[in-house]
Amino acid sequence: MSRRAWSAGLCVVVLLLAACRHEAPSALGTLEFDRIALPAPAAERIVGIAVREGERVEAGDRILSLEQARGDAQLAAAEAEAARQRQLLEELRNGARREDIDQLRANLAAAQAQARDARAYLARLQPLGSQQLVAAAEVDRARAAAGTADAQVAAARAALAEAQGGVRPEQIAQAEAALAAAEAQLRAQSVTTGKLDVVAPRAGRVDSLPYRLGDEPAPGAPLAVMLVGEAPYARVYVPEPLRVGVRVGDAATVHVGADGGRSYPGRVRMVRSEPTFTPYYALTGKDAARLSYLAEVQLEGQGVAELPAGLPLRVEFAQ
Repeated sequence: MSRRAWSAGLCVVVLLLAACRHEAPSALGTLEFDRIALPAPAAERIVGIAVREGERVEAGDRILSLEQARGDAQLAAAEAEAARQRQLLEELRNGARREDIDQLRANLAAAQAQARDARAYLARLQPLGSQQLVAAAEVDRARAAAGTADAQVAAARAALAEAQGGVRPEQIAQAEAALAAAEAQLRAQSVTTGKLDVVAPRAGRVDSLPYRLGDEPAPGAPLAVMLVGEAPYARVYVPEPLRVGVRVGDAATVHVGADGGRSYPGRVRMVRSEPTFTPYYALTGKDAARLSYLAEVQLEGQGVAELPAGLPLRVEFAQ
């Protein structure tokens, strides 16, 4: 065989081998950590920032502090209201004092004396009225005064009986409910005031501090964004032709970086069932291949926890 013929045969073999080799299915994306936002509990001014962006913190470490003057005042008001409701309930449970009972007895005695006087006056006027020695209107006024005095006696006697009988159970129940509401409001205000010192709920890295010293964020605005988790994950977009072969739990290889020079083993932890991009035209035939599905691949191995978020990557799924 000539040298030219041998070279031609070698090229054919190389081309055949290249045609037989298939690349593993892959998807592109970025390296991510789980993100948590720390919202502002109230519209208060930022008076202290204890960390820098990119700094690693442990659970319970202070991130920043908000002004507490208003929160302390609201907490004191809630404590005072709870104390007032507590004393009102105690007053109802103890019932009327002995001095109050004595005062009601004295009121009853005074009403009885006035009633006796009114009846005696009426008894003196009635004979005179029958003899027409006094006007009939005077007799009627005396009779009305006697009736009023008797009514006052009945009212004083009922007030004394009510005090001696004690407080109704329904009043005790209402006071207990009012106290429970005041104590619940106190607990809620205590939690809100405690959140004015913003601390890290988990160990992680401070990714962003949107506000600066002296700012007054609105309630619910993110004061800090943290990256948490023991290891990052790859967020990739799986093309429709590969979706049928990607399942949760499948092994994968993650090539990190634009050149893909660093590779780490991984495992699929999530695949969305709905596409992230839906074209306006029919999802059939060739058009369906334009769909992509969001997936997450958890990285494994040594050193993955130190990788920075946002790096581009490529994920190869096991065939």
